Amino acid sequence: MDELLNAAWAVAFYGCLGRETVKKIITEALDGLKHDICAGARLSLPVAELAVLRAESLLRVRSSSTLKPVVNATGVVVYTNLGRAPLADEALRAVYEVSGAYSTLEYSLDKGGRGGRNSHVEWLICRMTGAEAALAVNNNAAAVFLALSATAAGREVIVSCGELVEIGDSFRIPEILTFSGAKMKAVGCTNSTNIDDYRTAITEATAVLLKVHPSNYRIDGFVKSTSREELAALASSRDLVFMEDLGSGLLCQLDVPFANREHSVRDCLKAGSGIVTFSGDKLLGGPQIGVIAGSKPLIDKMKRHQLLRALRVDKMTLAAFEATLRIYLSGRQGEIPVIKMIEADKSELLKKARSLCRMLKGSTANLKLPHLKPGDVAVSVVETRDAVGGGAYPTDSLPGFGVEIRASSVRVETLAAGLRTARVPVIAGIRDNSLILHVRTLLPGDEKLIAASFTEVLCTIT
Repeated sequence: MDELLNAAWAVAFYGCLGRETVKKIITEALDGLKHDICAGARLSLPVAELAVLRAESLLRVRSSSTLKPVVNATGVVVYTNLGRAPLADEALRAVYEVSGAYSTLEYSLDKGGRGGRNSHVEWLICRMTGAEAALAVNNNAAAVFLALSATAAGREVIVSCGELVEIGDSFRIPEILTFSGAKMKAVGCTNSTNIDDYRTAITEATAVLLKVHPSNYRIDGFVKSTSREELAALASSRDLVFMEDLGSGLLCQLDVPFANREHSVRDCLKAGSGIVTFSGDKLLGGPQIGVIAGSKPLIDKMKRHQLLRALRVDKMTLAAFEATLRIYLSGRQGEIPVIKMIEADKSELLKKARSLCRMLKGSTANLKLPHLKPGDVAVSVVETRDAVGGGAYPTDSLPGFGVEIRASSVRVETLAAGLRTARVPVIAGIRDNSLILHVRTLLPGDEKLIAASFTEVLCTIT
């Protein structure tokens, strides 16, 4: 152990990990090697060499950040696993300014004393949606949970069978209802629910009529759902709360052919929804946040709820969200990356794809690699079908362009894996045994990063 700890390659990690941590990581690597030997594994190298290789490899992994920026070349704009919406420059500056200094998070400069963190965004949310009041929490699941806990704990919530959705692998409407303390009453059928189904299900124990956005699925064929206008009228006549989980927080009309099927938050509130919950990091294009907008008496009730403290938003998220809302307020939503990507003109995407194609060809033209022959790697511009993602428009696609890479001597899976593990990871698509780099989701400067990572991969793949 002393010999390994004093080796130059181990000492190099002292600065970022500390000597004791380096020792523990080396021990972990040696224990793994011992286990393999005792299990009868065949070793490809002498034990001493393997010990060094494994220890150094594990130290390299442990010393690098696992949360890192990547290039999204998948064509999926709101990609959940890749952090959803990239922030606008103004939002990034706002985060930087408040994160490195003290701030007015819960301090009122006018009063010279305690203030409320929700005040930084409430007026902006109300202005953009037409709501009487609003509340921000850490994500939309939390928004739904808090709203139901405050309005329906111990009472019934009526929801259509066709809207008992699961989003991802953790957010399920029936479970959220149970956790909130409410009692779920499902009505109608999977593909058809009418207003009479809700009306006949109402009892003295009913508190909420709930409408849920279908998010990442669609039912085709014979489908009938109850409009929010009908539900709002029924809820009002029976003194009930009409709540709508909108999912993606659309604040403005999108310039894509199928966007008229997605309703904005303002549309929902105008139609009579008493409470609307939505996300900040999907179609809204901001940070991960959940918003509850609607009736002031209902929002005030949630502000007093004990759960709010557990679900509150940190200063950096609030700064990013406030900055994003102010971009909308000034009518500059086209500067928000998500909106810009969704509305990107096809001719601009073609121009971008051609530029990337030339760059990739240029970066590899002078490479002299023994494992690659001339013509082994072909790069060309192709048409693509991109996606909005984030649960919005699951059956619709956006026509776009990308760059296709075909490598006859390298498996496409190997090429994709190489790009994922490059110093700057590039996440691409695969189609017909080719790698596809969709340009719709590329941010400024990504083309150069892709070219560098592609060259790196070609030089290391054997």
